Amino acid sequence: MYGEIQDLERLKIFMETHIYAVWDFMSLLKTLQRHLTCVEIPWRPAKVDKRLTRLINEIVLGEESDRDESGAVMDHFSLYREAMIELGADGEKIERFIGTLDFDLLRPAVAEFVRFNLKLCFERPVYEVAAAFLWGREKLIPDMFQGLLNKLEEQKVCSDKLRYYIQRHIDLDGGEHSHLAFECLEILCEGDAGKWEDAVAVGRESLILRSKLWDDVLAQFHERQGHLVS
Repeated sequence: MYGEIQDLERLKIFMETHIYAVWDFMSLLKTLQRHLTCVEIPWRPAKVDKRLTRLINEIVLGEESDRDESGAVMDHFSLYREAMIELGADGEKIERFIGTLDFDLLRPAVAEFVRFNLKLCFERPVYEVAAAFLWGREKLIPDMFQGLLNKLEEQKVCSDKLRYYIQRHIDLDGGEHSHLAFECLEILCEGDAGKWEDAVAVGRESLILRSKLWDDVLAQFHERQGHLVS
């Protein structure tokens, strides 16, 4: 897919789909935080291995209250939205969806991807959420974004905000967050072979759905090209 991002219009199409993965990543993360820390009032110590509390809070700090390219405090979703605005991509669709959770607003591949992750958050055990978080996101992102950044630089279609966002994730997820997420999953599975088997299955499904998401981006590239030709 990266090889097909050959101009600004295709980059905008990519971002208008990818923003949903940026958004529901935070739901996975905050689900882990709800399970592994105390976010209720009155506060009580979370009944988990205390290493889990620290691991997930470190990731939340970097994802929900990082700094942007100018040093201002900002969550990564908002940073990505600003990059979309800078490039002229449509950010209103994701805002309408967040406000309504109306899946009819989404393309089928996007709806399937988001439904899977939200279903994990609401219905599945915490170690399966951690598996999707690790293998479907944190482990995957550094290599994925390096390939994307290389292509964008080659085509000279990257904005300062998007370049910063991508490089920040390459650095954070490759150097820190992926290791924290793996340790979190390892502790949650407690050496239980059955849990590891379930976790691997969830990770595999996460990757399959991510692949379908990118296939849909490619389909949109070709749909738009067909309209231009006709």
